[in-house]
Amino acid sequence: MYTITFRKVVPFLALLGLSLTACQPDLEDEVKSSAGTADFSRYIAVGNSLTAGYSDGGLYLEGQQNSYPSMLAQQFRSVGGGDFVQPLFTEAQANGSGFLRITGFNADGTPQINTEVQVNNQFVPVNQFAPGRAIASQGLPLLVRYTATTNQNLGVPGIRIADITTAGYGRLTAQSNASNFNPYFERLLSGADSKSYLQYVESEIAAIKPTFFSNWLGNNDVLGYASSGGTGAPLTPDAEFTTKYNQVIDALTLNEAKGIVANIPSVVNTPLFTTISTAAVIAQVNATPIPAAQAPLIAQALGLPALPAGTRFALYVRTSSTTAPVRLATANDLILLPARSVINTPSATSPFPNGIGLEIPGAPAAIATALAAAANPLANALVLDATEVASVNNRTTALNNIIKASADRKGLAYFDANAFLARVATSGVVVNGVPNNAGFISGNLFSLDGVHLTPRGYAIIANEMIKTINAKYNANVPQLNPLDYRGVKFP
Repeated sequence: MYTITFRKVVPFLALLGLSLTACQPDLEDEVKSSAGTADFSRYIAVGNSLTAGYSDGGLYLEGQQNSYPSMLAQQFRSVGGGDFVQPLFTEAQANGSGFLRITGFNADGTPQINTEVQVNNQFVPVNQFAPGRAIASQGLPLLVRYTATTNQNLGVPGIRIADITTAGYGRLTAQSNASNFNPYFERLLSGADSKSYLQYVESEIAAIKPTFFSNWLGNNDVLGYASSGGTGAPLTPDAEFTTKYNQVIDALTLNEAKGIVANIPSVVNTPLFTTISTAAVIAQVNATPIPAAQAPLIAQALGLPALPAGTRFALYVRTSSTTAPVRLATANDLILLPARSVINTPSATSPFPNGIGLEIPGAPAAIATALAAAANPLANALVLDATEVASVNNRTTALNNIIKASADRKGLAYFDANAFLARVATSGVVVNGVPNNAGFISGNLFSLDGVHLTPRGYAIIANEMIKTINAKYNANVPQLNPLDYRGVKFP
């Protein structure tokens, strides 16, 4: 049988090898498969990017084929489940919206992560678009439309609970912008359809009459804010989330369908926020010597006769807006993964060598202000400061309480994805003797965008959902072997 145990993380090189090949044990059902009190004959999945199979910073065919709903449907077939139709890209459009890939390694062993083509400041492959389907004013080409009449995977990357009643969320108009238009949703609609996501879900429910569902909405109501360093979509208020989340659950259970809901994992446990150690960067910058030849120039830039004793390079961050005063970084600030490309890089506007700010311990306020103004801080979008981290954690807890109450109200299975992925972040997960963890690239569970999962990560999540379903509905849906699915793909 497939088993999961938790152990300490193994070294990077060992994980690197394990991501490529692994011995796969024979799997045997010890107990006869059973649907229990559930009916899996007609299954639909509601959710966002995780539900759609988004991975490596994009939605593409391989990711769709390895979505956790597809895996659940595969296992449901052994207990009476029927066909499961997803809005797949064709083989000719297999690259979908584009995706990140490792193309090689630098001399120091760090990976080179690239995509195939860059269009309008977005990395995308050439073959993803239909002729004439482009929105030049936004620099965002449209995806090839899905035209089949049936769809049972309703996952829409980027959607929040806050967006589900927005009319025209998938309709392109001259007034469309990033806050009220979603090209992944537009792809699922026909023509100039102005229906909201909730209306779309309701229409699919009416057509399919599902007997079982999964619902993993809510992640982006926190992730959008956190992944932008607090500059993007705001955290969804509790009252709005409660009303709209219950509307989704009421629609899904209208015909007495059973189902499973999943809560919001703590985003700060993902590689997007854990790969770069703020304390290590601070120490690295502090240890950078001030070149003797540059000291007079730096003093002159600051309007000082000479650099006072104790002057050192320091890491500055901007934490609220592009016009807000900057401050010294602390170990409680989280630096986002994309900052790897800008840390310790020169700034055209900084008078200091390497573009790094300066700190003079004990300096008068006037000097300190001048230093802050002249520093080369990490942009606000690359830092989730300590106050924002607390806001993210508090809102995650509050929204998860709402999700749990909604699930209990309807007697649904409840998968605590937050608790499970927190354990994975701390201890890793061993699958049939093969260790995996939440490390960037080496861990095999998270894809190259640092937030979404690899096929193996999705398989592990599918198994955790199956455990929850079996316990709630007295079923015996067989589990997958996650080792049949790849981790991070290497050249």
